[in-house]
Amino acid sequence: MREIVVLSGGVGGARFTRALRDALAGEDARIRVIVNTADDMWMAGLRICPDLDSVTYTLAGVNDEQRGWGRIGESERVSAELHEWGIGWPWFTLGDLDLGMHIARTSLLREGTPLSSVVARLTARWDLGARLLPMTDDAVETHVVTDGGTMHFQEWWTRHRASVPARGFELRGADDAVPAPGVVEAIAGADVVLVAPSNPIVSIGPIIAVGGIRDALTATPAPVVGVSPIIGGSVVRGMADACLTAVGTATDAAAVGLRYGARAAGGVIDGWLVDEVDADAVPGLEAAGIATRSVPLWMSEPAAAQTLARDALALAGSV
Repeated sequence: MREIVVLSGGVGGARFTRALRDALAGEDARIRVIVNTADDMWMAGLRICPDLDSVTYTLAGVNDEQRGWGRIGESERVSAELHEWGIGWPWFTLGDLDLGMHIARTSLLREGTPLSSVVARLTARWDLGARLLPMTDDAVETHVVTDGGTMHFQEWWTRHRASVPARGFELRGADDAVPAPGVVEAIAGADVVLVAPSNPIVSIGPIIAVGGIRDALTATPAPVVGVSPIIGGSVVRGMADACLTAVGTATDAAAVGLRYGARAAGGVIDGWLVDEVDADAVPGLEAAGIATRSVPLWMSEPAAAQTLARDALALAGSV
């Protein structure tokens, strides 16, 4: 059985993971997905895990493809009622079906069940075709540093749409966090490790920042291949450009690949996929020790997304 590990977060990561699962349908392969949890927060007494839920709903086929988040066919009566009471954030709406997930998760957490066990229990409701592993059972939250102070990442991202200039990011709790059970073992035992086209700063960055995960990535005998979330100098989705600017990295496929860095030079990847429009970046990345291929990256429809997943596996096979 081929063991494949994916580092994932956000909508792009969820869609790539789904494409990988579908591309491997019928093959003897097992997929484990290490998911970012630094977007998590407490709201209205509930533990909200946006990236875990996005990946879960996408693999389960119950996500709202139009909005890009939440459940399809949602109603929002409970959220509206909470807002009438002044509870929660009026700019952060939770659907009623989504609230069911948050309530179930919070109940289990308050009983003392670790997040990784909660994820295993809740995702068992659907045949996802992959096992989800939170990056850590510990509370880690991204906060954004601005000229006016710091705010939770969700406030900066959802309320302000990243329009407030960020001066940096704080990963609160990361210094004391340890990988969730099975995370390091999955990376160590993988045949292939793939870094999804997720936001490199606030989705993949927090995963790598958890103590022991970077070491596992650098030590694994498996090839580590990433997919660029930047095409032609623009983000595929979201506001990753604002995140990159805040840390002094250009919104450029080559710059992001170099930020991850070649494992041979102390980085975390062996290979990097860029779009065809960024083909001129290949020689420089190759010179930096990163095997690079230019292929179509747009996941515009299922067949294209599955081809991209196969391209990532093919590059892994060549390094």
